[in-house]
Amino acid sequence: MSRDAVPLCVDLDGTLIHGDLLVETCVALLHKNPLYLFLLPWWLLHGKAHLKAQVASRVLLNHAALPFHRELLQWLADEKRDGRQIWLCTASNQRLAEAVALHLQLFNGVLASTDTLNLSGKQKAEMLVAKFGNRAFDYCGNDHVDLYVWSVSRGGVVVNPHGNLEQRARQVTHVYRTFGSPEHHARAICALLRPHQWAKNVLLFVPMAAAHRVLDPIALGHAALGFLAFCLCASSVYVLNDMLDVEADRQHPRKALRPFASGVLPLTAGFALIPLLLLGTAGIAWLLPIQFGLALAGYYLLTLAYTLGVKQVVIVDVLFLAGLYTTRIIAGAAAVAVPLSLWLLLFSMFLFLSLALVKRFAELQVMQRQGKLEAAGRGYRLDDLALLESLGTGAGYMCVLVLALYINNPVVEMLYRRPEVLWGLCPLMLYWITRVWVVSHRGQMLDDPVMFALRDRASLVIGVLAAVVIYLAT
Repeated sequence: MSRDAVPLCVDLDGTLIHGDLLVETCVALLHKNPLYLFLLPWWLLHGKAHLKAQVASRVLLNHAALPFHRELLQWLADEKRDGRQIWLCTASNQRLAEAVALHLQLFNGVLASTDTLNLSGKQKAEMLVAKFGNRAFDYCGNDHVDLYVWSVSRGGVVVNPHGNLEQRARQVTHVYRTFGSPEHHARAICALLRPHQWAKNVLLFVPMAAAHRVLDPIALGHAALGFLAFCLCASSVYVLNDMLDVEADRQHPRKALRPFASGVLPLTAGFALIPLLLLGTAGIAWLLPIQFGLALAGYYLLTLAYTLGVKQVVIVDVLFLAGLYTTRIIAGAAAVAVPLSLWLLLFSMFLFLSLALVKRFAELQVMQRQGKLEAAGRGYRLDDLALLESLGTGAGYMCVLVLALYINNPVVEMLYRRPEVLWGLCPLMLYWITRVWVVSHRGQMLDDPVMFALRDRASLVIGVLAAVVIYLAT
């Protein structure tokens, strides 16, 4: 019997797609309503097949956006063109498997888990033998549980092998094709944590600098510990955000390259990373004043609320973003035990409200270039562009007004020897705010204006000039 005459049975999870549909649907269900978390264990008590059925009946996935293994798909299409029968054989629920098959238009048939049978391991091997006969089919899989199937198959295709999987598969069947993993996990985990975003946590050093304690080694050490705690905490939220936003990210031209959205990392990695990051955060916070811990807890709750749904509420989302930046300043003051300046808090709220509006404005521009009416996962529409621009520039100029009122305050004379020099900050801030919005209006702004500022030469020059002005005033 030629190889073309032997049906090829293809697994779905981890093979045809980078990821697991059960995990994907569970995450989508929790994103829809976090209270389902209490139902998942109850469904699992009735068996894994029952769990899959209950979840699949409540979730609608965009199957076209799933992270398919493109190289494998092309090879399967070639095999199909040569006249070979291709069957989708998966432990995923029948509803989901049939939807994937309908989208791909590649398979001669679908074998999948029912509401009572979990088609995995021995059960899958027995079903395939019953349908095609012993050693009368080839099987394409990716996991050690697939060894049961390969042991009764005529030949095997191994996808994304880990450890000694390929070696063990060769011991039970003839492996004639192997498809490798897309990328090293270590690099993907680093990208998932977004270390470049940690630059935002430099705001924790601002209260210490404003209190003229930058040369105090104890204050500097406490601020550094606070910085590290916020970095770990923020990364835990980035991981959670990417897990919950995975479907919306797959519809975004740049975010589709993120580790979860692209399938480079399985969503299960997030369930391990999040508690580890939070444990490290709590350990560092324990070394700092309790006020810092309370500010950090508030920051985490705000980011959690933002991730779980606030980011979809128009205007409230940008207020939350501005509040998150301001919370960093509050935490920085608590870490080094300096009093909070209301002027600094007002300046921060207006400045970061403007930058949050820049972020939404830039996202809408991307959607506009793609011909979409609204941003996926957000509440904004294209006809909001002019409004966002107006609100953002107004908030930016308000922060300059707050700065001017602060400089005119008699308290400033107690902190600076030459307070009149500080007026040089106002034209610098006016220029920078205006430049940010001009760049945004021209469609040249990155999704994150803070990261833009850190890479933009003009912004860096303005930052240096501002530091010189403050030094001359001190």
